[in-house]
Amino acid sequence: MSDADWNAEVTADVLEERYGLGVLVVEPVYPGTDTTSRRVMTDDGLRLFVREYRSNADLEAARTAWDMSEYCRAAGIPVPRVWDDADGNLVTIAQGSAWAVVDEAPGRVTTSAMTVPLAESIGATMGRMHRVLAAYPLPKRVQQSRWRTGTVEDAVAQCDTVMATALRHGHEALGQLRDDLDQRREDLQNHVHRLRKHLPETLAEQALHADLSRTNLIVLADAVTGVINFKGATGMPAWELGRTAFDPRTVAMSPEWDACALAMVSAYHAQNSSLPLAEVRACARIALLSMLFSFHGATTAGHDLSLEAEADLQQHWNEQQIATRRLLNSLADLDDAFAGLRTGGGRS
Repeated sequence: MSDADWNAEVTADVLEERYGLGVLVVEPVYPGTDTTSRRVMTDDGLRLFVREYRSNADLEAARTAWDMSEYCRAAGIPVPRVWDDADGNLVTIAQGSAWAVVDEAPGRVTTSAMTVPLAESIGATMGRMHRVLAAYPLPKRVQQSRWRTGTVEDAVAQCDTVMATALRHGHEALGQLRDDLDQRREDLQNHVHRLRKHLPETLAEQALHADLSRTNLIVLADAVTGVINFKGATGMPAWELGRTAFDPRTVAMSPEWDACALAMVSAYHAQNSSLPLAEVRACARIALLSMLFSFHGATTAGHDLSLEAEADLQQHWNEQQIATRRLLNSLADLDDAFAGLRTGGGRS
């Protein structure tokens, strides 16, 4: 029996044993960091997404994430349903692994830059979700905030570490990477203090999805139909808003990136006016700081990734480099645009 056939058989056994479901088709999905996922069609036509956790996965964090997902779904956020197992658990233990089963949402993950209507839909969905999650117990997992508290010296040192790793593993474009890292050092040294100086002294913290990126949103006809892959962490909603509104692919690839950001932030504020206006208006600087302190994708050495995954990471790094330049050059215009947001939601 092939590995694929064996995995399909195990998946079918788990769904029958723990969920009372008969399986017709099992289709493997691109593997995640600590999970293996499969699409399943049951013999009565249900389309499900089945996730198997690896042995090193943090199951407490996984249970929190699925519980948060169900909490949001119960409040009317477009989140696919998580199935209870035979004992009422959102994460089940079977065949020596932990598993979760969730409905497949209509639509697809989009890999292209956002449109203005989609950005508006994402902003409204996120605003409602943050408003709902403000009452959710703070998760033990805390979203890192190097962008706010990390030292410039440590980030500059990370540039050197990345370059050393690339040299050791024979990076394909060493010249370009060296130029990118030289630019990153310069940006860190020249801009971080100034950017942080304009942030509010305190920033609200609450339960967050914490990975609300373009790849974790299911969309159909420029509308959000599913929020998936909750990370479930305590963090700052202004960070999640900025990270999503200034998605590097959109900023790098779309001539409407600034209109997308304004549409998302405006729709968010209309749905979640409880987040202080100063924090909403600071989201562009927070997004820029987050990019400057991120080296995700600069080198893929040591991650044992497929060629497709390596290409995705390298593209992310390249887009982030473009996005930082565009944001740095556009902060004054964004400040003017966000000044039109008024207390209580909406725009003046």
